[in-house]
Amino acid sequence: MDRMERLREKARNLTDMPGVYLMKDNTGEVIYVGKAKVLKNRVSSYFRNNSSHNEKVRKMVSNVEDFDFIVTNSEFEALVLECSLIKQYNPKYNILLKDDKGYHYIKVSDDIFPRITAEKQKVGSGIFVGPYTSSFAVRQAVDEANRVFMLPTCNRKFNGRKLRNSRPCLNYYIKQCMGACTGKISRDDYNDLIKQAMDYIKGGSTQSVEQLTRQMEEAADRLDFEKAMELRNRIKAIQKVAESQKIILDEHKNLDVIAMAQNGLVVCFVILKFREGRLVDKVDYTIKEVYDPIEVRSDFLARYYSTTQDIPKVVEIDEQGLDTALLSEYLTKLAGHKVTLFAPQRGEGKRLIQMAMNNAAEQLSYKVKRTGREVAALDELTRLLGLSRTPEYIEAYDISNLGDSGIVGGMVVFENGTPKKSAYKKFAIKSTDTRDDYASMREMLSRRLSRYKEEQETGEGFGRLPDLILLDGGKGHVAAVGEVIDSFGLEIPYFGMVKDDRHRTRAIARQGGEIAISTFKSAFSLVTRIQDEVHRYTISYQRKVHKKTTFELELTKIKGIGEKKALALFRHFKTKTAFRQADVDEIAKVGKITTEKAKEIQQFMNNIS
Repeated sequence: MDRMERLREKARNLTDMPGVYLMKDNTGEVIYVGKAKVLKNRVSSYFRNNSSHNEKVRKMVSNVEDFDFIVTNSEFEALVLECSLIKQYNPKYNILLKDDKGYHYIKVSDDIFPRITAEKQKVGSGIFVGPYTSSFAVRQAVDEANRVFMLPTCNRKFNGRKLRNSRPCLNYYIKQCMGACTGKISRDDYNDLIKQAMDYIKGGSTQSVEQLTRQMEEAADRLDFEKAMELRNRIKAIQKVAESQKIILDEHKNLDVIAMAQNGLVVCFVILKFREGRLVDKVDYTIKEVYDPIEVRSDFLARYYSTTQDIPKVVEIDEQGLDTALLSEYLTKLAGHKVTLFAPQRGEGKRLIQMAMNNAAEQLSYKVKRTGREVAALDELTRLLGLSRTPEYIEAYDISNLGDSGIVGGMVVFENGTPKKSAYKKFAIKSTDTRDDYASMREMLSRRLSRYKEEQETGEGFGRLPDLILLDGGKGHVAAVGEVIDSFGLEIPYFGMVKDDRHRTRAIARQGGEIAISTFKSAFSLVTRIQDEVHRYTISYQRKVHKKTTFELELTKIKGIGEKKALALFRHFKTKTAFRQADVDEIAKVGKITTEKAKEIQQFMNNIS
């Protein structure tokens, strides 16, 4: 019995209970851990003949020599156990959370008048606080401390005296720097400010305000009103910074906002952490070889929160379709308090999700070397159409004709959100000589997919299948093309691009209805560009065909010149000007006609406009 048959047989004997399965390679190493509501069905699906697995799963299955399983009483228990086993074995084919970040530090230099700076490494002498995993949090903390306590951020060196031949910089005059360069602050007072700034960084604004308030009251009791006023101003500065950081949230909320951007097989998750109403951190993770957006969201959430103790009471996510009840129960168990997981659809929550999505798109754009706008448009289109993966390679089709003559089709290609003009194709419609857009579209797609069958081994041009097909038309065009794609046994998502009375993109047509698109700005912009481009390209081709046809018809008016001779002459000379400038002998040779007939053609061309 071969390996696959042995695995199929073992899987057929599994229970219908929930549980966890562990795939192992020929060395006995666990290479994948998964959970299942019904073990028998889930595990059997890996070893079926002709299974439509993605490349990552096929690769994993090809390395499976055996599997083990653990039965649980519920799907929730299976989820808990799955996360525990993933942490234990760290399997090759499970999600690995790597955030591409090193450690970051807050440094207090050992100068006479120290500086507080954000550093990526422990370089040079001084006091280092950290390490921190988030550069965002470190930079924000340092910037706030320097601003609140009016610490210098320039490159000047201070010694307690006024610097010669030097005037204070602009920050001093706009009251964002104390002006240590003026010599008006003592070293002791300066170091006291540095200590207060570091207390602020370590303890936060609430603790700093309480401490400074006590000092202000003590100064007032000593009748040191100048010091009390100075401390009062510092308290106001801290409160002002805190307020400016709280503008996103209306309340003192603790929540995580999580969004995902996808480009091809690469996804990026961004987590925005809000604590006491303030954005205190941004964490991002890039994961490769991803196919199912819903599955990867579920796996990411479970894996991420199983590795951290900082779990807020509210987690907002960017996508519905997840088993939020199951994941909420799991997060509640991890956190020791109730955790609500949901996808907000309006208001402040929706705005925060959009903010996280924008960050994820920008972060991913660096990884895939595309602009954030392109990544966001493709990601939004993926969500809107319910696609299982980002459509990196999009083909769009249009039909153009003038009455019943010159019927042509055009195909344009957008790769990663931008036109790929080298892949554009033209089609002269042959199956119908009447105005039948559905028949023309069927012919165009049939010819294109037939070429795929012939050239698929090349993986280029017609040998590459699109991730998405868009048609200039409505539900009728979608139905017509669906028949063709099904007849080839292919699974390619296809939709229509519907225009309004003013010839502007209005909606996406699908089987059974339409999808409104105007409120999805990034996707709307991309689809409009694609529709305009395929229309432009097809019309341009149709005009050339019409011009050629008219020219040929003019030549056939000459006695003795039929369609074949007219076509040969047109292909050689192409324009009327070329005809007029041609030598009579050349015309005779190309058309295989007598010199007298060639003179007649030349005279005819000179007399027409």
